[in-house]
Amino acid sequence: MSQFQTFDPSLLDGVGLNRQAVFNIPELPADVAESIRSFCLPEDYGQLILIGHGGTRLWECVKQSGIISEDPIDDFTVQMVKRWFSDSQPNNRFRIIYPGSQAVGLQRLGQLAGWHSSSPFRVGVDGEWGSWYAYRAVVLADTRFEPTRPVERPSPCLSCDGRPCVAACPAQALEGDGFGLEKCAAYRLQPESACRDKCLARIGCPVGSSHRYSDEQLRHSYSRSLRYLKQYF
Repeated sequence: MSQFQTFDPSLLDGVGLNRQAVFNIPELPADVAESIRSFCLPEDYGQLILIGHGGTRLWECVKQSGIISEDPIDDFTVQMVKRWFSDSQPNNRFRIIYPGSQAVGLQRLGQLAGWHSSSPFRVGVDGEWGSWYAYRAVVLADTRFEPTRPVERPSPCLSCDGRPCVAACPAQALEGDGFGLEKCAAYRLQPESACRDKCLARIGCPVGSSHRYSDEQLRHSYSRSLRYLKQYF
């Protein structure tokens, strides 16, 4: 008999939460293990499950759900994760720590999963999905799934010709040695900015372009980030 439980992602995949990675908590790097100590004692849960989405399916399912809230994607994700545990792992305890009120190192977990490489426009890029993906949930659980091997793909930026994302940025925030956040913010906050509800540099990246979000989903995501910019700039 296998020592592992069966990981059945069909429900999650069906609603667009189609990226999953399983980590054994005792095997996490020290910095990551330390960051989750505020959520649980090491003996409380054995595994951490990272859940994300790639492409447009999740947004379509969120709209079909009819959820109306400040963040319908987060609310829908939590509902689906709870349903997945109820349906497929009813005897296992779990705790959703993201979405939540405390910060979670999503980029670090994504790095361990091999889900992204850095890009000039500060959104991680994946060789399959481009930048059209996001981290949606982090779950602590007393499951015994087989840990996931990290995805091993080279950064698509290394073989990119012409750096079209840099040329597409009207704020010139990608030129030079690093990302110019102040340049980006100043341009986006202009009343007639072409980047108020989108990122032209991100759209200019050719990687994974078939998975590009709809204009509606882009407006949803970038209207939220614009509110944050208005608070701090």
